[in-house]
Amino acid sequence: MTSHISACWHKSIKEIPKKALESVLTDEVIPFFKWNWLNCLEESKSVSNEYGWQPLHLSLWEDNKLIAFAPLYLKNHSFGEFIFDQSFGNLALKLGLEYYPKLIGMSPFSPVEGYKFFIANNKDHKLITEKILSLIDKFAIKNKILSCNFLYVDKKWAQYLEGHNYLKWINKQSLWTSHREKNFQEYLEKFNSNQRRNINKERKSIKNNGITVDSLNGKEIDLEMIGLMYNFYEQHCSKWGPWGSKYLTKEFFHQLLGNNIKEQIVLFNAHRNNPKNPIAMSLCITNKTKLWGRYWGSKENIKNLHFELCYYSPISWAIQNNIKNFDPGAGGTQKRRRGFLATPRLSLHRWYDTNMEKIIGEWLPKANYLMTEEINASNNEVPFKE
Repeated sequence: MTSHISACWHKSIKEIPKKALESVLTDEVIPFFKWNWLNCLEESKSVSNEYGWQPLHLSLWEDNKLIAFAPLYLKNHSFGEFIFDQSFGNLALKLGLEYYPKLIGMSPFSPVEGYKFFIANNKDHKLITEKILSLIDKFAIKNKILSCNFLYVDKKWAQYLEGHNYLKWINKQSLWTSHREKNFQEYLEKFNSNQRRNINKERKSIKNNGITVDSLNGKEIDLEMIGLMYNFYEQHCSKWGPWGSKYLTKEFFHQLLGNNIKEQIVLFNAHRNNPKNPIAMSLCITNKTKLWGRYWGSKENIKNLHFELCYYSPISWAIQNNIKNFDPGAGGTQKRRRGFLATPRLSLHRWYDTNMEKIIGEWLPKANYLMTEEINASNNEVPFKE
């Protein structure tokens, strides 16, 4: 009997049974691509067609069994991606092309490395990848979509796309890597004496303000605490007005506690002797080998508090919990002076217009070379002893 492979486009992750999806997700899949996380985004209305994120997930089935999954979204703007493609949009305008809607492959609002097609272990990954790419091409051409864009891709998976008209674009982010330090002071030994003194001074200033920082994980986090975290997130975003990047609803934060995700949440709570009355908070996500910094906020403007809650306390927690890498989030040149190295992040882009593809294809190699040079130069400024 020959097997039959069928494809299906989904306007909601709920159209794919959770158990079926889990069958093609390996243990190393990061939290941001798991069914619970994607469902929280949709159920809370943080991700919806109303806000320009129309889920359009693609699945492959063999004899009624899920064998592959590609998380995809149809978008009519570029917010929440942290890949700044305005120049591409301007080029499309000059060529008389409609830049939007575009197809995006990523976990919404999460500039974290790891995007790929999730394929059952016992299947030919190269063959299935080619089939999914072919389906995407047909869908895009039929619906007059200009581009398909996979952001923050898994570097190993990216090799499968070589020769399939996807152009590589290198961007920069930050990463802390463990060198098996036993504690934070041992980590500080990597720095030159001047910067070691500066960091100690920054951390001491928080204590001199009478502030204690606690870490909360899993069952220690209740609805009240996650509600406070949302309030800080909302306040922080509001400070920046239209640039505030407030994408998540309060319901999303609440749903994190009811979808088996809270074990992967780490809250850092800054307070003066009353943990229930925090001055500031930050939220991180972990999978026990990696830590991702996501959101923060403060109701008092205290010097160095951001560094403490978003860099130093998470690094200390990472060391104590044998975390290998800590991704503190997008942006921030100040991260270099605190031991975060600049690292390349890949995105892969396909344009369905020959002129657009030709112009960008000629520009990208130079842009990627300059970004690589910038990454190297940036890391030369990290104040380590060596």
